[in-house]
Amino acid sequence: MRRSPIVLTATAAGLAAVLHFKAHEPALPTASASAGQSPAAAATPAPSNSAGAKVATGDSIPTRYGNAQVRVTVSGGKITKVEALQLQGNDPKSVQISSSAEPLLRQSALTKQTAAIDAVSGATITSASYEASLQSALDKLGFKAADGSRGSSTIPDVEEHDHGPFG
Repeated sequence: MRRSPIVLTATAAGLAAVLHFKAHEPALPTASASAGQSPAAAATPAPSNSAGAKVATGDSIPTRYGNAQVRVTVSGGKITKVEALQLQGNDPKSVQISSSAEPLLRQSALTKQTAAIDAVSGATITSASYEASLQSALDKLGFKAADGSRGSSTIPDVEEHDHGPFG
């Protein structure tokens, strides 16, 4: 019975520590059309740079977990760069899912040379909104995939996170 006060004190101290713990959300880079330029300027493709590359920012696609928006660079008739300007991040789980899915989505777009990209399992809404923004950016540039494919995702309306067996 001598250990009871020690155990109770340690339990209370541990409980207090857990209740005061504040997790920090990983930061995803975000940008919006209003950051330094008007929405009309963001919708207009950037002029060709010295290397002949054309850049366009896709539409910001709203979802229940936040917006998705990408910027694409096309050079020599090929997609050479895709950057996520915004990804879902209304809560820590969405941030985790989006940051895990983004490299796979980017690689799919660069490999396939189209917005008709492979969806990432467990990140359905992130995949669909990324694809929709990418297609809008490619449309602004007048880019057509060699095989004629186009991104055609619709954003699913789900009750819980769209995040498959891992969500």
